[in-house]
Amino acid sequence: MTIQEIYELALEMGMNADPRGIASVKRYLEKNKKRYEELAEKKKKYFDKESLVNPYSDTRVFASDPKKQVKKILAGIDANATEVLLTDRLNQQGAKIDLLIGHHPEGNAFASLHEVMDLQIEVSAEAGIPIHLADALLRERMRDVEVGIHPINHNQTIDAAKLLGIPFMTLHTVWDNLGDHFIKQHLKDKEFDTVGEVMDAIMEIPEYQESRRGKAGPIVVSGTHNSKAGKIAIFFTGGTNPSKEWYMELAKAGVGTIIDMHIKEDAMKELRKLHVNIINAGHMSSDSIGANIFFDALEKKGIEVVPCSGLIRVKRK
Repeated sequence: MTIQEIYELALEMGMNADPRGIASVKRYLEKNKKRYEELAEKKKKYFDKESLVNPYSDTRVFASDPKKQVKKILAGIDANATEVLLTDRLNQQGAKIDLLIGHHPEGNAFASLHEVMDLQIEVSAEAGIPIHLADALLRERMRDVEVGIHPINHNQTIDAAKLLGIPFMTLHTVWDNLGDHFIKQHLKDKEFDTVGEVMDAIMEIPEYQESRRGKAGPIVVSGTHNSKAGKIAIFFTGGTNPSKEWYMELAKAGVGTIIDMHIKEDAMKELRKLHVNIINAGHMSSDSIGANIFFDALEKKGIEVVPCSGLIRVKRK
């Protein structure tokens, strides 16, 4: 496969697993196209034209020839300048790695992380938060994330990749969508009385079993294993965590148990007061689920994957 074909496969898989549904994603792309067409000519040169075909601003290709053939990939949850140097060093030893893939975004994919958070608006409505309220709260949070990320050195990793000639790709929301879909499918036909029963079902997943061995497995951070589970909501995608106020509205909507990768401490403390259960499934392990689904697809096409930097590689049939 070429780098471009790998990128296009990632987008296809991510859109098909998007919790909003493929029709909603296509409408999103159409709105981007209309917005671009309505721009003044002097502003069009600054428009991210990739967003006309890719709905995920945190998923991009850097420092690469799209036609380059790929036989071997080095992949990690975090891929920064360290992994760029690791790729170069491994190639010096004869590893013949053609592409570095990271999950967490770098470069302009990191600078625009806030843009993918609008995915959470429709997901919030499905969980019971009125959509106008979810929209307002998430727009505020998106602005905070944008301002918080703005001063960071976004291109440090990209510059290192360019200088060393290492093709590089980040697949963030794409993998999160795949993981989110997998967890929902895994739990959807099961009935749960207690949080402990939910935890037992989560622990059936190999990535979580491995993370438990490494002392970073799923944990209950609000409530107990004996707490009644109630209505369960799963949030594994959408850029980063929403605001504390958003979580409060989720509690008002009657959600009894939240399953996520991680949660900010201020929101966790408030949810404890409201007796909402929280299961932190784990960050590296949860990210690894979506990654593994994608890499299984690549390996079927004959591409070798070398895991690093937090990726818990589990192969499924």
